[in-house]
Amino acid sequence: MAIAGRLIRTLLFVPGNNPRFIEKAKTLRADIVCLDLEDSVPMDEKDRARAMVRDAIRARKDYVSELYVRVNAPDSGLIGDDLQVVYDGLDGIVIPKVNDAREVIKVAEMLDELEKEHGIGKSIEIMPSIESARGVVNAYSIASSSDRVSALVFGVFDFMHDMGLEYAEDAIGFNYARAKIPVDARAAGVYAIDGIWQAVDDVDGLIRDAMLGMRLGYKGKSIIHPKQIEPVHRVFVPSKDEVEWARKVVVALEEAMKQGRGAVRLEGRMVDAVHYKRAKALLEAIGSSTDIHGG
Repeated sequence: MAIAGRLIRTLLFVPGNNPRFIEKAKTLRADIVCLDLEDSVPMDEKDRARAMVRDAIRARKDYVSELYVRVNAPDSGLIGDDLQVVYDGLDGIVIPKVNDAREVIKVAEMLDELEKEHGIGKSIEIMPSIESARGVVNAYSIASSSDRVSALVFGVFDFMHDMGLEYAEDAIGFNYARAKIPVDARAAGVYAIDGIWQAVDDVDGLIRDAMLGMRLGYKGKSIIHPKQIEPVHRVFVPSKDEVEWARKVVVALEEAMKQGRGAVRLEGRMVDAVHYKRAKALLEAIGSSTDIHGG
């Protein structure tokens, strides 16, 4: 489940078969770098991409951002092979084209086994991507299907394709879906991440689109180019409640660590080193900013 005091303003997709991009991603300041095994990787490149992504995860300490992998769709028959990249250091996976809760539960069970097999001590998160009419209808049950789910992602272009509609900035065909997903995510206690803005050089359009998403309740945005990181970060600033929770996490964990403990119960929630790291990152990100949304 998602927890307050964390930033997921940017989810940057990086082609998993491009060694130059994978190397560059190590120093990028997106909140999450997501190495892609799906859309950006042709079928005959899948095995090569998996090997490269596996190597990147083993070099996790070289990355400044959280590290995710986007696997292929549940009905592709490829997820089993994709999940062989799972290694200690991976923070989470994005599952594209999720239609119902059963698909998430199945992947969560596979992760249970892989974590045991590889001795991974933490729980790998799941972000289901909603990209179809069925997915939109089932969004709440998808978001609440597993404690591993940290956010719902809106895949706007595949959704429009599923609906037989053409995308345009002022199109109305995706308005209902775009507005529903953050409501369902909020009800399930997880974040919502808005869809991509394809026109990489149109920064004004990106900012407009990000601001609309923020006003709908999204906490961040999927992006496809490093130049989109900074403009999106300017839009998605944390609320006062999120900042206050982050401060509480830092204080509680630092006191616990003085006593030799690595976890503590805070207002009914268990928080540990992962939450501490994320809370510190949030506070550092807004350290010089007074632009904080009301809680």
